[in-house]
Amino acid sequence: MSVIVLLIFFSLLVAGGFLAAFLWAVKSGQFEDKYTPSVRILFDNEKESTK
Repeated sequence: MSVIVLLIFFSLLVAGGFLAAFLWAVKSGQFEDKYTPSVRILFDNEKESTK
């Protein structure tokens, strides 16, 4: 029974870590660009390899 409690504690710790990382990413502006991802495939590559 104590193993289950230990696993639940560690799973909550890992979930809290992922939540903290997500909130940090949102706060630092990682998800601000709403236009470019939808049309990125339409842009030409800036570097073209000439072989």
